[in-house]
Amino acid sequence: MSGSARLALEAWESLFRAQVVISRRFAEDGELAGCSPREYDVLYTLSKAPQGLRMTEIHQQMMLTQSGVSRLIARLQEHGLIERRPDPQDARAQRIALTAAGRELQREAGRLHARQVIRAMAGALEPGQLRTLRDLCTDLVAANGAERPPSSEEKEEKD
Repeated sequence: MSGSARLALEAWESLFRAQVVISRRFAEDGELAGCSPREYDVLYTLSKAPQGLRMTEIHQQMMLTQSGVSRLIARLQEHGLIERRPDPQDARAQRIALTAAGRELQREAGRLHARQVIRAMAGALEPGQLRTLRDLCTDLVAANGAERPPSSEEKEEKD
């Protein structure tokens, strides 16, 4: 095995293990304002899409099976946190969107989650390291078929 291949495998393992360790730490903290991390993931994803998303779009952004996403969406709908709306571009489809209660829960859980993330990340890494990690991860996402989101610095330049 070449040195670059070994380094790629070691980098992947380090990235994966870091995500697992930090996720376990978050799980030890308990639910976020009464919702599980997966429920929060759906609420957060929908909070960035005011017009709602199709079920397939939600599924593409989550690491769950299609049936897992469907059950999660049904549970959130039962709790009045999301609603199904007709898709104006396709009469056969529906869009899933946050209700007012869902937006409020997402904001509350988001504040708690932000504190968890800041404790875990800023407590371990310096600002320059955080920027490098952010940039490396967004480059990995972009190189593997997903759109690279703009950094906070790029957003500030636009404003």
